[in-house]
Amino acid sequence: MHDLGRFLVALGLAIAAAGIAVWSGVGRSWLGRLPGDIHIRRGNTDVYFPVATCVLASLVLTLLLWLLRSRR
Repeated sequence: MHDLGRFLVALGLAIAAAGIAVWSGVGRSWLGRLPGDIHIRRGNTDVYFPVATCVLASLVLTLLLWLLRSRR
């Protein structure tokens, strides 16, 4: 139970840090506009596929979870 509590606190702090970063505008200039993100505009319709952003987020989360798991 002690490990679960520690994990929940770390998860809460990570979510709070991400919320503060998004709220303050950190990364607003490049996040979502990476090479590989697809943006199609036709008339009044915009379609957006953030492929490269999703790959980057996946890599960061995989590395973070791998590091947390290797500490055990």
